[in-house]
Amino acid sequence: MLDPCITVDNVTVSYHRHPVVHHVSVDFPCGYTNAIIGPNGAGKSTLLKVMMGMLAPDEGKVTFHHDETVSYLPQQSDIDRSLPITVEDLVATGFLAHGSLFAKITKAAMEKVAEALAIVGLTGFENRTINNLSNGQFQRALFARIIVQDADVILLDEPFNAVDAKTNLDLCSVINNWRKQGKTVIAVIHDFHVAKAHFDYTLMMACEKVAFGATKAVLTEQNFEKAYSASLYWDDHADVCSTPQSGES
Repeated sequence: MLDPCITVDNVTVSYHRHPVVHHVSVDFPCGYTNAIIGPNGAGKSTLLKVMMGMLAPDEGKVTFHHDETVSYLPQQSDIDRSLPITVEDLVATGFLAHGSLFAKITKAAMEKVAEALAIVGLTGFENRTINNLSNGQFQRALFARIIVQDADVILLDEPFNAVDAKTNLDLCSVINNWRKQGKTVIAVIHDFHVAKAHFDYTLMMACEKVAFGATKAVLTEQNFEKAYSASLYWDDHADVCSTPQSGES
């Protein structure tokens, strides 16, 4: 039996009483890569924010079973890129994630920044400001920041959105390395080909859970049809829990 890292227990979330996540329960196993996929508006990013404690669920709870550090990468659209900060400084802020904002960045820490930039292919970009980066370069810098944080659990919200194919492959390589290091990765993604190639387990959802399990077992035509049908019948203007849970009449 797999050791659960994070348990999502009967979580329901609504915005202004519009249902977004509906009675979702799942155990994400430790030390594996986990994808969350589904149609647009399926509640994927919302579920990730609940797991991070950024949103409070209307019902249910999220449990972290081990005393582990967590890193979170939001969508690029949620990040202010107008700040005049260099790539090197951005990555170095990763060392402040679990400590004081006024902590001193040591020489050893800056060496780790250089190593992280090399891993993501940004050597030579240290002094470039983040507002002068392409989407792919900026995402590489954000991945470097996560690398220096060296957290046990990594949550990624659409990490491959609006990046080029080469960056997509390179970032998947970073995720594969995290897997080899025994880290737990949970990522919201849209491309099921990426899920099939790089993620051990997949949660498919359309506001409610459609399926969870080994990725190849979840990514079936039947489940895709179920997710698509659920996204069509779902009434965004209905009260919370206006549709029954599975097994209810």
